[in-house]
Amino acid sequence: MFFLAALKKYNLQTNGPNTVFLILVMLFFCFAIAMLFMLLASIFYDGFLRINWQFLTQFPSRNPQMAGILSSWVGSLYLMILTGIIAVPLGVGAAIYFEKYAKKNWFNHLMEINIGTLAGVPSIIYGLLGLALFVRIMSLDRSLIAGALTLALLILPIIIISSREAIRNVPSFMQDGALALGATRSQVIKTIIIPLSFPGILTGIILALSRAIGETAPLIAIGALTYIAFLPENILSPFTALPIQIFNWISRPQALFHQNAAAGIIVLISITLLLNMSAVFLRDYFDRKNNK
Repeated sequence: MFFLAALKKYNLQTNGPNTVFLILVMLFFCFAIAMLFMLLASIFYDGFLRINWQFLTQFPSRNPQMAGILSSWVGSLYLMILTGIIAVPLGVGAAIYFEKYAKKNWFNHLMEINIGTLAGVPSIIYGLLGLALFVRIMSLDRSLIAGALTLALLILPIIIISSREAIRNVPSFMQDGALALGATRSQVIKTIIIPLSFPGILTGIILALSRAIGETAPLIAIGALTYIAFLPENILSPFTALPIQIFNWISRPQALFHQNAAAGIIVLISITLLLNMSAVFLRDYFDRKNNK
């Protein structure tokens, strides 16, 4: 229906090249969506029946029927909490600095270009940086804090860019009015800019964490363990994460481990969708609250 409705907007005789291009775009779009649905259908077919309470509360095992994801999803939870604690204050603080305090000079302009560039750097590069800096130079070994610092570097540019965009959307007349009434710059930031830009900042933070929770390459690069039958006790404890556990199972030849991997993928997709839905819901909630 969408395909036919789009074609009706064009006259094939007068807009021949545009119509051909539109047809090609729609065909590639439909092909990509069909492949995505086939992949998801295959994953749910293999792993949906494997998801139960035992699967969520058991440690990994050499026996695929007894294996679970307790250590991996708890490790992912700890990892996201630490990553947020590290990245959010730095990212939001950097955004406020660049928008309200930084002078227009070559150094700050260079920093802005570098932040935009780092947002598109492949995640494996951050993993190699984390291996060299946190694991070897700082001697943090393959610990939870090393993984959190690596993922914090990964999502920091995303938080800075999204927070800056949210701060730019705050009406300038409200800031100018507060300054004209005698408010200081810090008071304007605290009482006007942060409350009004909070929905956009929160959305960027949640989406950044949604990306971090599914990253595998950086954790493999820093040497995160693939088999752990215990929970981390502190930030220096070794850890595993849900993507690492899925990678471990999918690399095994037994079919039952592949079913476990499919079940783990379903859990990871569910968490990611939940985070994305919460980002949309919270943004709408705080937008309505600010508009009252």
